[in-house]
Amino acid sequence: MQQRTSFTLSGRLARTLACGVFCATALASVNTQAQDTPVTVGMSFQELNNVYFVTMQRALEARAQANNATLVIFDARHDVAKQINDVEDMLQRGIDVLLLNPTDSVGIQSAVLSAEEAGVPVIAVDAQAEGPITAFVGSKNRDAGYQACYYLAEQLGGEGKVAILDGIPVVPILQRVEGCEAALGEFDGIQVVTKQNGRQDRTQAMTVTENILQSHPDLNGMFSVNDVGSLGALTAIQASGLEVKLASVDGNPEAVRAMQEADSPLIAIAAQHPRQMVEQAFDLALAVHRGETVPAEVPIDIELVTRDNAADFSW
Repeated sequence: MQQRTSFTLSGRLARTLACGVFCATALASVNTQAQDTPVTVGMSFQELNNVYFVTMQRALEARAQANNATLVIFDARHDVAKQINDVEDMLQRGIDVLLLNPTDSVGIQSAVLSAEEAGVPVIAVDAQAEGPITAFVGSKNRDAGYQACYYLAEQLGGEGKVAILDGIPVVPILQRVEGCEAALGEFDGIQVVTKQNGRQDRTQAMTVTENILQSHPDLNGMFSVNDVGSLGALTAIQASGLEVKLASVDGNPEAVRAMQEADSPLIAIAAQHPRQMVEQAFDLALAVHRGETVPAEVPIDIELVTRDNAADFSW
């Protein structure tokens, strides 16, 4: 997917979370100064076949519209080779700043180096990227994995067998698994019996979960690194008739609705805030374009969603 748009209307400021002095000063100056500093921002998404990233795309378009900025957007479709080519294309088009949501944190390094050679600052969004980036804006992913799995372990009474549904090799996924394992490790009665890759894909995760349940019919709990995968796992769990509690990460609207169904195996989601994340990243891009110093990292808090508060949560 390729998109190029130019905007001239005004809009609202991003909500401010966990970014300290920069957000108190730079965000306040965005709408007043950006009109005088025309900017073309490139954005490479790891995928746009996911409501999480579509939410992020729409928020980015609105933010650009509010600041008279031009956007060039590409969808890597989870293909790091395509993403590298997309970045090269954007550099040829003369973008001023690159927002990068890498499909592979290590594999994308050559694209980051190309941007540096072209004098284009890179701001990683949602997932960290190897190489000389200017800043990173992303959720507290280790905390997300920790909170989801701690809650899962508590709901299991501190005992039982748990499986982990892993994902693609980007830093946030690694951190979520790390946080989950740390939380489960605090319960002597919890045993992690397997960790398998569902690739954050609904169909793949369903198939992997079916295999896990066949191998471990005494399974008590499962953690999925994202909601798309958890929805596939949910289908497999419900079809099996087994009592397996499920926890996940993201805040996908379909997953939040599924959690509210009677007797749903899905009991907890460590929810992210994609709209706020990309708005913060765009504001950093404007600040960098103006020559301002920006923080190297802007962490975004996550929110634990359970049946008790699911009805009140949305992106």
